[in-house]
Formats: sequence, C-alpha cells, structure tokens
Amino acid sequence: MILLASFFPLFIWLVYSLLNERFNGSRPSLSRLMNLQRRRWVENAVHRDTAIDAILSSSLMSSVSFFASTTVLLILALFAVFGQVETLHQALLSIRPDLSIQIITIQLVVLLITYIIAFLFFTMSLRQFNHFCIMLGAADHSDDGSPDEIIAIAELNTIAARNFNSGIRAYYFSVAMLIWFISPIASIIATISIVSFLIYRDYFSSARALIEKITETETR
Repeated sequence: MILLASFFPLFIWLVYSLLNERFNGSRPSLSRLMNLQRRRWVENAVHRDTAIDAILSSSLMSSVSFFASTTVLLILALFAVFGQVETLHQALLSIRPDLSIQIITIQLVVLLITYIIAFLFFTMSLRQFNHFCIMLGAADHSDDGSPDEIIAIAELNTIAARNFNSGIRAYYFSVAMLIWFISPIASIIATISIVSFLIYRDYFSSARALIEKITETETR
C-alpha cells in the first residue's frame, strides 16, 4: 500500500496528460476548444501589423519561463532534502511511525522524478512558443496567408500549450505526493480528488461553457 501510494499520483498524472489530449468524445475538453481559438488568433494575426501579437506571445513565454525557473528551484531543494533524510525521518516519526529512511527516500525520488519531467515539459513548451513567435513574425502580413502556414503556426501554439498544461498538472499531483507523508490512503484520496477537479475544469466548468458558446457562435 505504501509503495502503491507513492507511485499512484505520478502514474495518474502521466496517464491523464496522455489521455486528455487524445480524447475525441462528443464533449470536447477546454484545451480542445482553446485550440480552435489559437487557430482563430493566427488567422487574425496575419491580417494586422500591430504589437499586440508580440505582447501576447511575450506574456505566454514569461509564464512558461517562470514555472520552468520555479521547478529548477524545487529540484535543487529536493536535492538538499536528500542530505537531511535522517532529520526528516525523525520529524515524521510522530506522524508516521511506520516510515523508514528507505521508504522516505523512495518518496523523495518520486517527487524528484515528477519535477524533472515537469521541467522538461516546461522547457519544451518554452522552445515551442519561441518557434511559434518566429513563425508568426515570419508570416506575410500583406495577404491573408496560406492555410497551411496558418495551420502550422496554430499547431505550434497548441503543442506548446499542451506541454505547458502537462507541466502545470505536475504541481497539482505533487500536492498528493506531499500528503503521502501524512497518510498513504490520504494521498490516494487526494489524487482521485485532483483528477475529479481536472475533469470538472476541463469538461464541466463555467469557463469551458462560455468558451464553447463563443466557439459555436463563430463556427455557424
């Protein structure tokens, strides 16, 4: 049970990130609806020659860069904790007398793996947003732009956003990993609660309903 609870949030995070982007049911996710808006953004961007698109792109890259930098700090902090495992073990004995130094080390490794993967997602996203900015800047604003070019630029934005969302979810599931230090069962319950929250946010939230309504109006 202890080891299952250790790896359960990591497994669910990766599975959810994989399945959510590939689910093609009758009810599109918030991310899928936003992908249509990204296409609309590029279609409008090639018609205008203003600084607004550069400002928006810079804002996106700043957000990704912030999370990438924060994740590096968390990774370094975890490496520091590895040097104080015995102290951590003594502090946790009053809460979890069943814990050993080896089990605590395994949980710290799981956390470290989570943040390393999240960092890779963020750096990929940052690089892809950079490609998006270059492609958007290279687009010919003197005409409507070719449909293939518009699709390619919008798809770059979509891929970058997908990797960014995967990295953000790591922060959600890391909460369940931290709760593991209190109770393995509580960690599993927290993981299920986080998945429920993500499903609500992606498929049933009021924000999604508003975006779907706007998208349906535009496609009529």
